[in-house]
Amino acid sequence: MITDTLWEFSSAGKIKFGYGAAEEVGFEARRLGGSKILVVTDEGIVKVGLVEEVKDKLESEGLKTEVFDEVEPDPPIEIFERCLRFTQRGNYNLIVGLGGGSPMDVAKVVAALSIQGGEILDYVAPPTGEGKAILSERLPVIAIPTTSGTGSEVSPVAVITLPREELKVGISSNYLRPDVALVDPKMTVTLPPKVTASTGMDALAHAIEAYTTRRFDCRPKPKRPEERPVYTGGNLLTDAIAATSIKLVAKYLRRAYNNGYDLEARRGMSMASLLAGLAFTNAGLTAIHAMAMAMGAKYHIPHGVANAILLAHVMEFNATSNFERFADIARFMGEKVEGLSPREAAMKSVEAVKALAKDINIPQNLSAFGVKKEDVSTLSKDSMKIQRLMSCNPRRITISDLEVIFKKAL
Repeated sequence: MITDTLWEFSSAGKIKFGYGAAEEVGFEARRLGGSKILVVTDEGIVKVGLVEEVKDKLESEGLKTEVFDEVEPDPPIEIFERCLRFTQRGNYNLIVGLGGGSPMDVAKVVAALSIQGGEILDYVAPPTGEGKAILSERLPVIAIPTTSGTGSEVSPVAVITLPREELKVGISSNYLRPDVALVDPKMTVTLPPKVTASTGMDALAHAIEAYTTRRFDCRPKPKRPEERPVYTGGNLLTDAIAATSIKLVAKYLRRAYNNGYDLEARRGMSMASLLAGLAFTNAGLTAIHAMAMAMGAKYHIPHGVANAILLAHVMEFNATSNFERFADIARFMGEKVEGLSPREAAMKSVEAVKALAKDINIPQNLSAFGVKKEDVSTLSKDSMKIQRLMSCNPRRITISDLEVIFKKAL
């Protein structure tokens, strides 16, 4: 047994959770020294009235507030650049990211680069970018999620789409974690069933990957002296958090999908998403997310849907790395595993994930989005390049293995 392994746990600076948490935005903005605030969001959030609610709370504290509402799903780099220029012209001193993962990711990157300068691609990992380190100085950030899935409100990562290259790339730094996360289940009640389903499965993927990731420091160490090391890999704390998240998704996602105004279900899913975000951003992710990222920009598959389609197939491959962990997942999802062999118990987790995805009408095959058999080789090679994720996969995986998994998912 290894007893001297070093691990760390990071989160947003402060988390407030529960009904009415979003109403604290004005107080928190003032506490952080904000006086001129930019709310980064999208048109859909404006249309359902959530932007006006947040703006009112900020202005009631005497804070001048303006809105950038041009964020798109899976935002291309042009959106990040446009928001950065908007922020620099406006001389804002605090950013609020309001929405799903896309607005929160844009808010985090813009807050950092407004102070640190440079081009966005400077901070993306090679070979696409220079991999420049994000240092501590940035504008304060408050994140308010309106979906239950991405975990971006506590995450050190922002995902950027490069349309011309048909790639998704990431910027990762603990300095991207928001100063405050305001997680209010009431902000999610207007979420359509289809988005509830896809983001909920994204949260489940985060939690399952965090629970099954390689133990002990799985990510490569930074190569630049200005970057501090990040000790990544599953540990007892991330295990406990991920386990609770899996249980909550199994209990509440079907209910939230079928009745968006079921506040108990919305609260359960908001907590599941938050916990999954805390777990995976400390324990790491696996081949599931690497494969989903390789596909996302090329086929425009919603991120949560891509994860949902791949999840059971990768779990089936990974289960031999640790039958007990996958049997745990089966139990967390309500499956009966007593009297089964270790392999049979582990495979019950795969069955449970498939059943949940089917019950909430997640597409079952990648071919529904135009993925073809002849694309598998390229997708597998592109997936393998995302080593910050692949390095944490619990079972050794090759390009040939990835090709088999992709073909099963077609």
